[in-house]
Amino acid sequence: MEIQAANDASAVEARNRLMLRARDTMDRSFHEELDVPGLARTVGMSEAHFIRTFKAVFAETPHRYLQRRRVERAMFSLRTTERSITDVCFDVGFNSLGTFSRTFKEIVGMSPSSYRQRFEPAAVPSCFAMAWARPSSFGEALTSGAQYSDSSVDGDQRKSHTEEQT
Repeated sequence: MEIQAANDASAVEARNRLMLRARDTMDRSFHEELDVPGLARTVGMSEAHFIRTFKAVFAETPHRYLQRRRVERAMFSLRTTERSITDVCFDVGFNSLGTFSRTFKEIVGMSPSSYRQRFEPAAVPSCFAMAWARPSSFGEALTSGAQYSDSSVDGDQRKSHTEEQT
């Protein structure tokens, strides 16, 4: 029994290493033209098996991971540079401004131009700004519900929320 458990564990570790290799390739070459068949070949798997395995390990498809990674890089560029949105779009690996804008809005919850206007450069360490502004790991923007920083919350609601905490 112990030998079987050790073999199972080593098989899972080997699978995870392959998926990490593919993810590292996406992280390193996000701005290049990457496709699922090419990524599957880099780890020696069929396309369908690669997609299933990647999703089992990282809880999202390789395509969605790459989109989210590209949007994350675009967010950084929009916050820190004055480059045009079109230039940022192509810099991070999107081939179409329309696809970039639609994907950005799906993941972040606002258009790239709105994001740039909302997040003016702040005097905080970049690691804090990146962690705070990082998109959801599931790639979905918040669509409803007030956030604590939401200015639409009136004073009475704030007062009752404060009273509930005490």
